[in-house]
Amino acid sequence: MPKNKGKGGKNRRRGKNENEGLKRELVFREDGQEYAQVTKMLGNGRLEAMCFDGVKRLCHIRGKLRKKVWINQSDIILVGLRDYQDAKADVILKYSADEARNLKSYGEFPETVKINETVTFGEEGIDDEIEFDVVGSSEEETNEIDDI
Repeated sequence: MPKNKGKGGKNRRRGKNENEGLKRELVFREDGQEYAQVTKMLGNGRLEAMCFDGVKRLCHIRGKLRKKVWINQSDIILVGLRDYQDAKADVILKYSADEARNLKSYGEFPETVKINETVTFGEEGIDDEIEFDVVGSSEEETNEIDDI
């Protein structure tokens, strides 16, 4: 029987994420582009984003980013505005949290923008103020259960 070369099924899609450690050059907006923050994921390659010019737009994730760059709620993205439709835009780029912090320090974003930062769970010193009481069963309660 022939050997399995590993090119069938989903194996060709499963590769190493080699580009995660690479630093890319910071991309600033140009004419016809705007920064936005994702407010709602709609599915089917679409999302709703609040642009930093104050307009809420329906954005379409272009094919280069689909299934390669995962966009979540409250991510900072760069959208290309459409000349013929002001209420719609196309996602050009997703900024990482570090890149978004750099853009905010350069004054590209308003100060009110909250950047989605990674939250580490299990930090010491954090108490959720949940208290559990130890409730023991008495013999009277068990006798009532036995009578049934």
